[in-house]
Amino acid sequence: MTSDSRRTLFKSLAAGAALPLVGSATPAAAAAKSAAQASDPPQARWARGIEGQRKADLGNGSFLNPIIAGDHPDPTILKDGKDYYMSFSSFYSYPGIVIWHSTDLVNWAPVGPALSKPLGTIWAVDLCKHDGRYFVYIPAAPDGSSWSIYAIWADDIKGPWSDPVDLKIKGCIDPGHIVGEDGKRYLFVNGIRKIRLRDDGLATDGQLEPAYSPWRYPDDWVVENFAPEGPKLLRRGEWFYLVTAVGGTSGPPTGHMVIAARSRSIHGPWEHCPRNPLVRTLDAAEPWWSRGHATLVEGPAGDWWMVYHDYENGFRTLGRQTLLEPVEWTADGWFRAKGGDLSRPLPKPRGGKAGPHGFALSDDFSKNRFGVQWSFHDPAPDEMARARFEPGALVIAAKGRGPADSPPLTCPVGDRRYEAEITLELEGAAEGGLLLFYNHKAFVGVGFDQESIKTYSAAEEQGWMKGKSGTRRLRIRVTNDDNVVTYRYSRDDGATWQLHGLRMEVSGMHQNVFGGFLSLKLGVYSAGSGAVRMGRFSYRALAA
Repeated sequence: MTSDSRRTLFKSLAAGAALPLVGSATPAAAAAKSAAQASDPPQARWARGIEGQRKADLGNGSFLNPIIAGDHPDPTILKDGKDYYMSFSSFYSYPGIVIWHSTDLVNWAPVGPALSKPLGTIWAVDLCKHDGRYFVYIPAAPDGSSWSIYAIWADDIKGPWSDPVDLKIKGCIDPGHIVGEDGKRYLFVNGIRKIRLRDDGLATDGQLEPAYSPWRYPDDWVVENFAPEGPKLLRRGEWFYLVTAVGGTSGPPTGHMVIAARSRSIHGPWEHCPRNPLVRTLDAAEPWWSRGHATLVEGPAGDWWMVYHDYENGFRTLGRQTLLEPVEWTADGWFRAKGGDLSRPLPKPRGGKAGPHGFALSDDFSKNRFGVQWSFHDPAPDEMARARFEPGALVIAAKGRGPADSPPLTCPVGDRRYEAEITLELEGAAEGGLLLFYNHKAFVGVGFDQESIKTYSAAEEQGWMKGKSGTRRLRIRVTNDDNVVTYRYSRDDGATWQLHGLRMEVSGMHQNVFGGFLSLKLGVYSAGSGAVRMGRFSYRALAA
């Protein structure tokens, strides 16, 4: 299907034509779709960055989404002079809330983590600046179920950041900061509700109250649920604009969407945008699913953009990735998205200066890369005490009986196809291994102790695959080729390799199956007693 025909289909659907059932088609429709795809131009390809990782900037004045590949959900973006900063939900990863930097909205590199103290799972944060000070407002559930909004602050975006302050805004998520026409600070939260803050931004100054009754889509649209969430606000001219997500974050590909409202006062009344929804996946054939949780941001030369998250068609395992779409302001004072077919390259924002993008995942453990690359999954408050650096190695003290009850050290990935390997050396009666890890109920991998090589699939040890180990040192390689996983291991540090006897298919390890809004990460576990010494981790993306 050509770009024009895709646009015609999607526009007709948006105008009220019947929406096809996701995942279903008549034989005639399927034949027509197959014929159309046969005439498609070659699929646009991402640029190759560090270690072959995919990169949005194509080097010719255009870019291809995502701007940050892999699990970077609920983006919050701050324009700070000529600089842009962005952060994301970090969930159970600690250290967490990694802040990224850009000067052109397309190339992004990490600055570092802002939060080291575990607060349980962390959802959509809000990064803002007020009176020269940086703030991150954090919805967190330290006990796993009781939500509250916390705040951290810093005078320099690089830190140091303060310890979390509990604002005691209970049962709320998705904060969005704004200064009203009265000069007072407010947080909007899911619902959509608002609460006034004290001038220092570190305590509330009033009660939580309803703020806006969001626009509702037709009842026959295929969505997950209503779920008004992710309020992000800006003031432009005489208007406040409120951008909200509805439709549910996961579920069907067509669920999540972006809507907008505006008001001359932060206290309302708010009027719905006549073009709602501004962004929505209309068909499962599109490259990006469940598009929502957007923020508007002004580009370096004064053009406007929308940043939001979504799932990649066929690769929900990578989590929700970050997209950039151009926006235009219309004569009636509203705005609209104009990216069109997001499987194609788009012109880059004007006036920006390209900077570094991403970072190498390969690690010789000569530097502490916790937070930016390595994070413990769902750690206890003292989890970092398990880790110690030695020359050329990171040593992780053993904990638990195996990968099902030991917090692994995880590393996020953003490529559809990749290969990673690591050398593991056992101390004492430890067991270690290399995993693809979603959570403790969903992982696959290969591990070993001094006696046995073990296989983990569907989060369980497969006893029938147990082999002899006879070593305390093993180099393990994992290859993920479009969700088909192959393991190899070497007893001579990579000189010769043995193919592991079981391949695994992991495309079902995602939010719709296991919940938690996570992604499938590389993981290393250290269980039993003693410790596991991690050395020479290498990563490379494989060509498509």
